[in-house]
Amino acid sequence: MMRHLILALATLVWLVHPAVAEPTIFLVRHAEKSQAGDAKDPELSDVGHARAAALAVLLKDAGITAIYATEFKRTQQTAEPFAHAVGIKTTVVPAKEAETRVVRLKEGQGNALIIGHSNTIPEILKSLGARDPPPINDSDYDNLFVLVPGPPVQLVRLHYR
Repeated sequence: MMRHLILALATLVWLVHPAVAEPTIFLVRHAEKSQAGDAKDPELSDVGHARAAALAVLLKDAGITAIYATEFKRTQQTAEPFAHAVGIKTTVVPAKEAETRVVRLKEGQGNALIIGHSNTIPEILKSLGARDPPPINDSDYDNLFVLVPGPPVQLVRLHYR
């Protein structure tokens, strides 16, 4: 009898105890950049703008509460349609300060979107605990990484158009 009571109480506590959900982090490389204009800080091409708009539609219901981009136009322009659609201001963190972004993510609450570069996204994934993140080639713009902190860390790699 006592054993059943303890089991029932334990089950009740388990059911009533609120689950602590880990935030989901979405990471993408900036969309396609223009070959015209400033070679060091190019804007998005028409194809890149279309991809940024597609990202906004894809993530509109993802519950994202923070957006991070680098100081470069192409990352901020990739974030712009989504930021506008959900009414969130993009936080700019210099590309060379990937660790700062990681610290902010760990301190923050809620889901986040990071727009980075082919060299920074794998670095950030690794800093967040992803084992052996895949490299991103210079011609790859369609990767969408979904990372759920662990343990264990779960990483899903998707592609979007």
